[in-house]
Amino acid sequence: MKISCEIVKDLLPLYHDGVCSNDSKTMVEEHLAYCDRCKAELLVMNNALSINKAEQNLHEAEAVKKLSKRWKKGMLKSLLKGILITILAIALIALVLYCFMDFRIIPKLK
Repeated sequence: MKISCEIVKDLLPLYHDGVCSNDSKTMVEEHLAYCDRCKAELLVMNNALSINKAEQNLHEAEAVKKLSKRWKKGMLKSLLKGILITILAIALIALVLYCFMDFRIIPKLK
């Protein structure tokens, strides 16, 4: 069965990724057996996509690692600030109760 190059060009990305049906795969492979232009197009896809994706993935992975480190540092700083503010608030409340409300942890002896 002979199919046009236009149809094969539409199917090449699916064929390249291995997600086309078995019938489509068979048709594309039959076409590639005699069509040098479509073979060349597939080779360009293989070369261009794998190299660019690998570099891009490495770059994105590095960016995610840096972002993750900054996020973890920020979370730790926020946690420490929260703990410090809580301790200060409790100390301030205890001081106010002690000074102005005559609240004692140890009762006065009468």
